[in-house]
Amino acid sequence: MNTSEPAGRPGRDTSAGRDRGTEKLNWVERRREKIRAEVERNRRGEFTVPTWVLAAALVVIVVAWLALIFFAG
Repeated sequence: MNTSEPAGRPGRDTSAGRDRGTEKLNWVERRREKIRAEVERNRRGEFTVPTWVLAAALVVIVVAWLALIFFAG
């Protein structure tokens, strides 16, 4: 990936007098780029289910199984 930012931490100015507004803008730009990259991956078919969704589904299945055992047994 080609960027015009200097080496080191991306989006961070190394000077002592860095501007707080610039730092926030850089954070917003990095966030937007991450979202764009994720959308592009999803459009290419590289979509994966988030871990929290899998964990929630596992909890629902286990709770339903335990409820079936205790209430129907």
